[in-house]
Amino acid sequence: MTLDDRQLSELLDTAAGILDGASTQFVAGHRADSAVAKKGDDFATEVDLAIERRVVAELQRLTGIGVHGEEFGGESVDSEMVWILDPIDGTFNYAAGSPMAAILLGLLVDGEPVLGLTWLPFMAQRYTAIVGGPVRCNGDELARLERGDVGDAIVGTGTFNIDSRGRYPGRYRATVLANLSRQCSRMRMHGATGIDLAYVSAGILGGAISFGHHIWDHAAGVALVQAAGGIVTDLAGEPWTVTAPSALVAAPGVHEQMLEIVAAAGNPKDYL
Repeated sequence: MTLDDRQLSELLDTAAGILDGASTQFVAGHRADSAVAKKGDDFATEVDLAIERRVVAELQRLTGIGVHGEEFGGESVDSEMVWILDPIDGTFNYAAGSPMAAILLGLLVDGEPVLGLTWLPFMAQRYTAIVGGPVRCNGDELARLERGDVGDAIVGTGTFNIDSRGRYPGRYRATVLANLSRQCSRMRMHGATGIDLAYVSAGILGGAISFGHHIWDHAAGVALVQAAGGIVTDLAGEPWTVTAPSALVAAPGVHEQMLEIVAAAGNPKDYL
């Protein structure tokens, strides 16, 4: 399915208005307590649930497009068109009182991100992009990403437990970060994947690694990074898709160097 620039622009404007409305609720609920326990030590707050219900209802009513959200699921991610929503990215930060939390919303058409919206309400930052670019912050057009060097970049990575197992064991992640630190001493752990990806699109970070696979963490940010001229793959260097097991996003040049550093850590299975 193809949407023209006018249709995409109208959808972006509608979605932005919905997220603006939800931002008041987002800010008011800061330091919210856990409401729902999830896998591992993850949880959702009542604000997560309320914002997802609100945004889903308004998106469906105003755009007629189904929504797949982190908390309640919904429309299949394989649908011809589907909104992908994370009502609070960085839930631990949000509940603890940190401002590093965001609302993430992306639109997939035939599995490809065509719109990205990342709202950081506590910092009054609103990142938006339509496929093909440019990326905008609060309506102002940002420069496209230029070729860079990992040694000059700030690199974002996800938090982890050294004893964790799974697809990317904790010891594997630690090795990747150790190797990165040898070439890039400017490492950051924001605890919010969507913020890392938005900051790559804005040129704040030169690159970022997400060891996770959740589509709601990636959809909005992948759209932003691609619109900015950045490169998005999984950790093995394969093109990012909605089923990708991870994400490595970076400016040109930085991405190639980061892939080499990741590859030097070897096979994640060897760390189990």
